[in-house]
Amino acid sequence: MVASNLKDKTIVVVGGSSGIGLAVVKLANEFGANVVLTGRNQKKAIYAASSVGFAVKGWTLDVDDEQAIVDFFKPFASIDHIYIAAGSTKLGSVTEGVLEENMAAFNTRLLGSLRIVRAVANKISPSGSITFTGGVSTDRPISGAWVSGLGTASAEQLARVLVMELPHIRLNAVSPGYTDTPMWDGIMSEQKTEILATIAEKLPVKKIASPEEVASAVLFLMSNASITGEVIHVDGGARLI
Repeated sequence: MVASNLKDKTIVVVGGSSGIGLAVVKLANEFGANVVLTGRNQKKAIYAASSVGFAVKGWTLDVDDEQAIVDFFKPFASIDHIYIAAGSTKLGSVTEGVLEENMAAFNTRLLGSLRIVRAVANKISPSGSITFTGGVSTDRPISGAWVSGLGTASAEQLARVLVMELPHIRLNAVSPGYTDTPMWDGIMSEQKTEILATIAEKLPVKKIASPEEVASAVLFLMSNASITGEVIHVDGGARLI
């Protein structure tokens, strides 16, 4: 198994208390990694960590707070891999609302990622990596989700431009399509199952990706020491239709 080289590696999952982040935590733990997950909500982070296993640690971290990020990573002498799942979206017209408020979700994804990179730039082990989270909205934007499209595109671009800035770190991104995660509960509400089923029917693979399928791509990027500056798409072919 390609991810077997993750045993005893230190992996930090930012935004790991639910969804794809939590799936990465579970899979990394199964491969014997030393996993730390973070979330904005302390109780959720601690509960998520304890639900995976006693060896997993859960901590509070707000990626909008640069000093909090610096303080969080300070005790780490070295880190092998980081996965950044933290992020949200904002739906609505580009011409409505307060622009700065509309862009808050974008800033969390882009600036939050950059704050983490700055804090760990000298802590990543040789052949270690940072993996960002993009999304199908980079290639297939939809009306009303312009903040999401900008956010996923910026995350994927980080995986390219930062390679030249920090060549000692492998930088990649995973780009999920519609994935069955709790994030969609608040957006799609009770129509979630029906909406996802309709989307799945249009995909070449006729299915919505699971968090575990996306997580397996993240661990692949962590474990393959020859991959950097790449984006792996786990979208069922959504960007092709």
